Amino acid sequence: MPSFRNSPPPSLEFVDETTDSITLVFKGELRTESVSKVWDKARKKTSSRLISTVIIDVHNINYCDGTGIAMLADLLLEAQRRTNVDITLEGLKKDFQQLLDQFDLKHFKPEPNSKAKPIPITEEVGLTASQFLQDLKELTSFVGEAFYSLWIALKHPSTIRWKDMLLTIERAGVNALPIVCLVCFLMGLIMAFQSAIPLKQFAAELFIADLVSVAMLRELGPLMTAILLAGRSGSAFAAEIGTMKVNEEVNALQTMGIDPVRFLAIPRIIASVIVTPLLALFANFMGLVGGWVVYIGLGFPTIIYINQIKSAVTLTDLWGGLFKAGVFGLLVAGIGCFRGMQTSMGASAVGQSTTRAVVSGIVLIVMADGLFSVIYYILGL
Repeated sequence: MPSFRNSPPPSLEFVDETTDSITLVFKGELRTESVSKVWDKARKKTSSRLISTVIIDVHNINYCDGTGIAMLADLLLEAQRRTNVDITLEGLKKDFQQLLDQFDLKHFKPEPNSKAKPIPITEEVGLTASQFLQDLKELTSFVGEAFYSLWIALKHPSTIRWKDMLLTIERAGVNALPIVCLVCFLMGLIMAFQSAIPLKQFAAELFIADLVSVAMLRELGPLMTAILLAGRSGSAFAAEIGTMKVNEEVNALQTMGIDPVRFLAIPRIIASVIVTPLLALFANFMGLVGGWVVYIGLGFPTIIYINQIKSAVTLTDLWGGLFKAGVFGLLVAGIGCFRGMQTSMGASAVGQSTTRAVVSGIVLIVMADGLFSVIYYILGL
């Protein structure tokens, strides 16, 4: 048996190549260490749709191990995978032929392609309902743990991870201030422009200030702040905790007797509850500035704009909006941490948790906003 160090590497030549036929001439030794050099080339040629006749010439092969036999078997299986291809093996030595005969190619015959059966609608509904109930069960458990941990944190402030909370305030609050101000400034600007068109028909442009101020303070300021927080910070919370879950850092905390909810979620939830009303306050101001730009553009002085705002809104409107913002922050941070805790193993698990956190957060924000609207209406606020 020739030694591997002195063995010539295998080579592959294409002879008598035409549009629909080709001859593959192998030379050298087909060893495990080097057969990959010719396997890919031969595979590409035999898998071409234009080729209908293939001759594999192995007269010049003086050594062939199991991997080489596997390559030859794979090329021969092309004839079974594609019924319009005729593949012939020529010149294989008797010893190597005995190895190849141990491969019963009939057992490797692939099953005919069949379309996947569609899942019945009843099964889809059942799977969706089962997943929803499972999520609801896990959410209930998480909410209970979170509120208990919040109660403990309020009773014993020394248990709060203040450094982590302040860092979250900086990332979720201070760093988010520019984008919140920009978006809400544009919202006020757009709303004032859009309302000026119909109000002009009744010579009522004066009341643009009333519309912008009420909408921003009671509704759009807190709502836009919460949506931006969900897309920016809620996703970050889910990604951070999800990555820790994938790396089994959460399991390590549990092993050390540390509650992951109290250690990871509570600082983020408290920080979000603090910064969301503050961001909403800036959002309200920038929305009013956007409306003011349009107002003075229509020829009204600034003092009239201020007087109209004073007559249209009250402190109840302001505090009602800020309270909503605090609840929105609680929901965004809570659902972000919850989805992070739900992260499973896998390359795409963190991305899925992040997406679910953003979608769930926005849905909860809208639902809570509708609930607040009904409650405020009943209370006459």
